Amino acid sequence: MAKFYVQCGQTDLVLSSDAAESAALAMIDRILGPHMWIYDDPDLSELECRQHLMLEALMHLPTEISVSEQGFDRIDARKFPVPETIHTWHALMVGMRRLFRQAGLDRSVAVLAGACAIDHAVSTPRRPR
Repeated sequence: MAKFYVQCGQTDLVLSSDAAESAALAMIDRILGPHMWIYDDPDLSELECRQHLMLEALMHLPTEISVSEQGFDRIDARKFPVPETIHTWHALMVGMRRLFRQAGLDRSVAVLAGACAIDHAVSTPRRPR
């Protein structure tokens, strides 16, 4: 597994991952983790959950995630669009929601499974630019 330096807004992560795409997904997981409660609300449709995430992204996130194997603030970093990465994360959460509901399990089990499914990330403090 390669080591990646991932940046999105004010959040920097250094993590090991199989690919730059999964490193970008791990960043979105870190940022949107506190919004996972929306998938517990039976009154919210899948579309409403996605709309909530996109609204949060519009208000708080830049449009891209930068991923590099060389370091932070690299010109040659790969760029991943935030909306598409959120869409992928949302699809994973919806899939987990459906599986766990059909199995009769609650979210605490789903959270543990999700944490194991997404690469382990270690935060690094944001450096001034």
